[in-house]
Amino acid sequence: MTNITLLSWNVNGIRAIHRKGFLEWFEGVDTDILCLQEIKANVEQLPKKLKDVPNYHSYFNPAERKGYSGVATYTSIKPNEISNSFNIKKFDIEGRFQRFDFDDFILLNIYYPNGGMSDERLQYKLEFYDAFLTYTNNLRDQGNNIIICGDLNTAHKEIDIARPKENSKVSGFLPIERKWIDKFLANGYVDTFRMFNDKPDQYTWWSYRTRARTRNVGWRLDYFFVNEEFKDNVLDSYILSDVMGSDHAPIGLEIEL
Repeated sequence: MTNITLLSWNVNGIRAIHRKGFLEWFEGVDTDILCLQEIKANVEQLPKKLKDVPNYHSYFNPAERKGYSGVATYTSIKPNEISNSFNIKKFDIEGRFQRFDFDDFILLNIYYPNGGMSDERLQYKLEFYDAFLTYTNNLRDQGNNIIICGDLNTAHKEIDIARPKENSKVSGFLPIERKWIDKFLANGYVDTFRMFNDKPDQYTWWSYRTRARTRNVGWRLDYFFVNEEFKDNVLDSYILSDVMGSDHAPIGLEIEL
C-alpha cells in the first residue's frame, strides 16, 4: 500500500504569497502533490525558484488575461499525461483547468468561476459547472477514478457558511448554485471533508474586510471530491486553517493506493 498526500490552495496571487514565505512553508509540509488556484501570473513573470522547486515537477496554466485567474500544480509523482484544456474556448482562455493522469487516478485542479460580478458572470459560472459535470462523468464512465480539487466558489449548505441568512441572495450561496452541488454529488461524487468532519464553523475563506478571519466569519469554498467508487481509498480530508498568506486556507487529502 502507498499513501499519497495532496494539498489544494487558492493563493490569491502566487507572486504575493511567494513574498510571504510560500516556499518556506512548502518545504516544511510533507505533500506529494500541491495544487494552486488563482495564481494571477504568467510563467515568464515567475522567479526561477517558483518554477523549479526541488523534487517536484511543476505545471502552470495561466489565464490569457494578465494578473487574473490561473492554476498551477507541483507533483513529486510524474504524471503519465497532462492537459490544460477543457476543449471549450471560453473556459480555456481563463486558465481554470488542469488534468493529470496518474496510474491509479486522474487529478483535476480546478478554479471555478466567481459569479458575483454580474448576471453574465453567474451564467458563465453555471455553464462552467454543467460542462465540468459532463466532463467528469465521461471520465468516470470510462472506468477512471477521479480526484477533484479547487475553489468551487460556492458554499454548499448552511453549515458551510457563517451567515447563511444574510448571504442567501449573494453569489456563492445562491439556491441555484447550491442545487448544482446537490446534483453533482447525486451523480456519484463525494465531498471528502464531510466524510470526516460534520462540525459547523469549518471554513476555508474569509473576507479581508471586517477582520473576518479573526472572528471566523467564513465560507467553506474549497473542496476535495472523489468519485464514490474511490472513497474507500480516502484516509483523511482536512482544512489547514492556521496557514496564513491568502484569504483562503489550504485543504488536504490523504489517500491509500
